[in-house]
Amino acid sequence: MSPFEKEVQKRITDYASNQVLKSSALAFMQSSMSAQYSYNFSWLGRPIIQYPQDILAMQQLIWKTQPDLIIETGIAHGGSLIFSASMLAMLDLCDAISAGKMFDPLISSRRVLGIDIDIRKHNREAIEKHPMASRITMLEGSSIAENVVSQVHTIARDFKRIMVCLDSNHTHDHVLSELNAYAPLTSAGNYCIVFDSHVEDLPDELFSDRPWGKNNNPKTAVHDFLRDNTGFAIDSDIHNQLQITVAPDGYLKRIA
Repeated sequence: MSPFEKEVQKRITDYASNQVLKSSALAFMQSSMSAQYSYNFSWLGRPIIQYPQDILAMQQLIWKTQPDLIIETGIAHGGSLIFSASMLAMLDLCDAISAGKMFDPLISSRRVLGIDIDIRKHNREAIEKHPMASRITMLEGSSIAENVVSQVHTIARDFKRIMVCLDSNHTHDHVLSELNAYAPLTSAGNYCIVFDSHVEDLPDELFSDRPWGKNNNPKTAVHDFLRDNTGFAIDSDIHNQLQITVAPDGYLKRIA
């Protein structure tokens, strides 16, 4: 670790006990949720309903873990699929440069697999017309339905370095079912990321029109899952680094 990297790590570690910073970040999360802040961004032309901080964290993790398959539940407008596909394309480009080979953007063994219970026609068409489309496979159906889970497991057999991102229905039971279905596909040293765990930390009225809320959300599912799955651990450095994130306690690293 370089001197600069040591400085970064010390700052991140110190943030865990910086109550002023943490309180400010929580206040921003609350006010920005009310303002629908995360709906304002796009990635390569497609809306990506995420906070910029989490997008940057994902970039860091994809570079660090070099996945050949990223599984995502929840598609919406497709921005996250396009983001993941573009990051995998960058890995292919960097591999080609390092090996001194010609880079063919249409040839890649890396894939993004997206699952959604309802892929709207206009979103599917926009994703399929995007330059990153050749790297993306989409499955329509409930992410916890047996036939969908079976298809995902079959596809995953052909890959060695797998990352999982869960961002569909945010109720406790649904997320716990997704974790049980897909977290085991996460390769050792890679991550299963559970988005919207911040629901537990924010006022219930922010989610009054949703079936999830306090004590019934991705964070409660994560902690329930971890009680019986010691092969995963919360990477607290990530949410300490970000401070502003929709996934506190949601960056799960496979350690065994």
